[in-house]
Amino acid sequence: MTTVPRTPPAPLPLADAAAAPSPRAVAAGSRDPWWDNTRFVAATLIVVLHTVGSLLPRIDALHAFQLGAWAFRVPAFVLLAGVFSSAEPLGDRRLRSLVRSVALPGLLFGLLFSLESWALGAEFRLHVAQLPWNLWFLMSLFFWRLLLPLVAQLRFPLATTTVVALGVGYLPEFGMQFSASRTLVYLPLFLLGWRIGQGGLASWFTRRRTLPVAVAGIAASVAVGLLWHRDVEGRWLSMRHAYSPDDPMGLEWAWLIRLTVLVCGAALVLCLLRVMPRRRLPLISSMGAGGFTIYLLHPLVILPFREKGVIARVDRPLEVAGLVACAVLLAMVLGSTPVRRLARPLTRPPVGLLLRPENAAKAGPADGPADGPRRDGAGRNGAGQGGAGRNGARQNSARQNSAGQDGAGLRG
Repeated sequence: MTTVPRTPPAPLPLADAAAAPSPRAVAAGSRDPWWDNTRFVAATLIVVLHTVGSLLPRIDALHAFQLGAWAFRVPAFVLLAGVFSSAEPLGDRRLRSLVRSVALPGLLFGLLFSLESWALGAEFRLHVAQLPWNLWFLMSLFFWRLLLPLVAQLRFPLATTTVVALGVGYLPEFGMQFSASRTLVYLPLFLLGWRIGQGGLASWFTRRRTLPVAVAGIAASVAVGLLWHRDVEGRWLSMRHAYSPDDPMGLEWAWLIRLTVLVCGAALVLCLLRVMPRRRLPLISSMGAGGFTIYLLHPLVILPFREKGVIARVDRPLEVAGLVACAVLLAMVLGSTPVRRLARPLTRPPVGLLLRPENAAKAGPADGPADGPRRDGAGRNGAGQGGAGRNGARQNSARQNSAGQDGAGLRG
C-alpha cells in the first residue's frame, strides 16, 4: 500500500514548546480548544449572516459585515474540514462513517427543510441533486473526502487543484447540481487544511512575529468590507456559477478574480487561526465542539421568521443590533451540550437498516470527525509524526479521539 509522506513539524520555539500539552493529555484524547474556538467563531458568523441576509441590500453596516467576515465563515469551515480528514485509503469503517455522518444528514436535513418550507406555504420540493441553503457543504464534503486519497498522490496537489478551481469557471455544466462548482473551487482550501493537519505551516502558527501580521490581515479585511462592500459582487464569493462576460476583466481574465478571492480567503483563515486563543475559553470552547450541529440546525430555526416577514421588519439600528444578538444567542443554544444530544439522531442517524452490521465489515482505518490533528494542534504534533509501530498507533488513536465523533470533522 502506498503511503502519503507527511511533512515533519518544525521545531517549536521555547515559549510555544512550554505551552504544548503533555503526552498524557494527548494520549487521553482530550479535545484541542484551539479548533473548538475557531469552530464556534465560524459557525456563529454563519448564523448571523443567514439571520440578517434579507437585510443586506438596504443596511450598509450588514453588507459591510458580509464582505469583511466572508473568509471567516465558509472558507474557515472548509479548511477545518480538511484539517480533520485523512488521505489514507478508504476502508470499510471510513466509508460507513462518511455515509452516516455526511451523506445521510445531508439528505435528512434536506427533507426537513422541504417539509418546513411546505408547512410555511411553499410548494413541496424534494431536494436530492441540489441540497437547499447551507447543505451544499455536506455534499461537497462527501466528495472532498472521496477525492482526498487520490489528490494527495499528485506531485503538486495544491497547484493542480488550484488550476482546476480556476478552470472550472469556464465550464457552465459545473454549477449547483451536486455542488459541483463549489466542490472543485474550494478543494484547494480543503487540501490546505489537510496539510495543516499533517503539521504544515507550523512556523506560521508558532512564531511570535507572525501574530502582528495576522492582526493586520484581519484589520485589512474589515477595512475592505467597510470601504468597498458595494463594489465586490456576491457571485465572486459564492463559487456557484461559471464566469460571466460582465466581469470587469472579461471572460479571458475572469480567473484572476477567482484566484484573488481564493488566495485572500486562505490567507485570512490562516490569520484567524493565528490570532485564535489556544487555551480553553469558558463556554466558547464547549459550544464550539458543537459547531457542526449549529451549522445544520440553524436554518430550520431561522426559516419561519424569515418567511413570515419578522426579520424584514427590522429597520432601526437598535433593532438590527438586537437581531444580531439573537443570532449569536441562537448559535450558543444550538451548540450547547443538551441540544447536541437531542439532535444526535439527526446529525448522526442510525444506519443499522441501511448498512450491514459493522462487525461483519473488515476493520479499516477510522475516519470520523476524527481524522484530525492531535491534541496539540497544527505545528505541535510532536516527534515521530507518521511513524510506525506502537508510537504510530498511539498517535493515530489520539488524533481520532481529539476530534470527537462527527464524520464531518467539525464537532464532537
